Amino acid sequence: MLVLILGTGLFLQVRLKLMPLAKIGYGTRLVWQGRKAGSAQDGEISPFAALMTALAATVGTGNIAGVATAIALGGPGALFWMWCTALVGMATKYAEVLLAVHYREVDDKGEHVGGPMYAIKNGLGPRWRWLGVAFALTAGFAGFGIGNMVQANAIAGVAENTFGVPVWLTGVVLTVVTGAVILGGIKRIGRVAEALVPAMCVSYVLCALFVLVVFADRLPEAISLVFTHAFTPVAASGGFAGAAVWAAMRYGVARGIFSNEAGLGTAGIAQAAGTTRSPVRSALVGMMGTFIDTLIVCTMTGLAIIVSGVWNSGQSGAVLSSSAFEAAMPGIGQYLLSVELAVFAFTTILGWSYYGEKCWEFLVGTRSAKPYRICWTLAVFLGAVAQLDLVWLIADTLNAFMAIPNLISLLLLSPVIVKLSREYFARETDGRLVAAE
Repeated sequence: MLVLILGTGLFLQVRLKLMPLAKIGYGTRLVWQGRKAGSAQDGEISPFAALMTALAATVGTGNIAGVATAIALGGPGALFWMWCTALVGMATKYAEVLLAVHYREVDDKGEHVGGPMYAIKNGLGPRWRWLGVAFALTAGFAGFGIGNMVQANAIAGVAENTFGVPVWLTGVVLTVVTGAVILGGIKRIGRVAEALVPAMCVSYVLCALFVLVVFADRLPEAISLVFTHAFTPVAASGGFAGAAVWAAMRYGVARGIFSNEAGLGTAGIAQAAGTTRSPVRSALVGMMGTFIDTLIVCTMTGLAIIVSGVWNSGQSGAVLSSSAFEAAMPGIGQYLLSVELAVFAFTTILGWSYYGEKCWEFLVGTRSAKPYRICWTLAVFLGAVAQLDLVWLIADTLNAFMAIPNLISLLLLSPVIVKLSREYFARETDGRLVAAE
């Protein structure tokens, strides 16, 4: 799967002549300009709210526990390969969102819906509908695992281990809060995401920056370790068992993809609800999710772990990240990280709830919305109190099956992606669009 996802991203990056990388600054400006929904445009929420909904599902435990695991198993060089994954993944995310918006539909409630299943149905034609059904079915079930129960379990575990709150109590509170948000649909999810996601990302980056400031004298050496160990083996030291170059590459790429979800096709589902008449503008906004998630948030986690000197302690996961924060902020670091982890996981539950809802709507119609939201809310409590080893395994497998239909559609529809991109940028004069979008 890693080869397929990276290979597709590299293919798209080459076909687009590295345009996603060249337009990072332009994409950033569009994100800022997209904070308000245009009244003359089609969609339910602003492009910014759509991006925040996608980031709500993307920025999660992978940014804290996933990065730490990659470094614990692959060494500091794993961070370099996470960066490479993001740079390639920006093209994948751009393509996913472009197709999702270009081929979106209006359902019988008057709401815009899109995503890989609609891109397959409307882009590849009726003969390929089975592939769209395969995506929707696997995503619809995968969401209950990776986007719901395991996130609720992470929150309950943090609340119990750090603050002594019983898991059942966390489950009840989380269930009530989740239900209050998702029963209001995409507009309420978008409003909550708009408020929570920027705040949580900024606060987390500031905490990680504090760690870097405390250990500022170690920062040049840490950056050197990242590049050196990306291409040379890491010797065993302290509690670190040592790692070959392939380990740094394997775990860096795997955790990078897990974190930014480029290749799964989910971001397009959220962006399709955004107000826009230009798929390319939506795609440029959407690809910034990968930039923010991996090149900013994951980078801060990785550097904090390396400069604090705990990367070779033998610890892994959220415990390793917690040790890094505690080293710089004794007595409060672990509590700050626990709160951040809980908020990250909660927003993931909200974002994935919308993904799953639209997948089931594609399969059985809009009548599935209310029963789905009720089932999703109840699954939160089950996830908080249950042992989830099997759920993790099933969800990871379903994630892989989600990616396959999406990657096939990206490759087959790549001429459409290139054509729409060329037409859009051909209308640019002196860096400004002539046509109003």
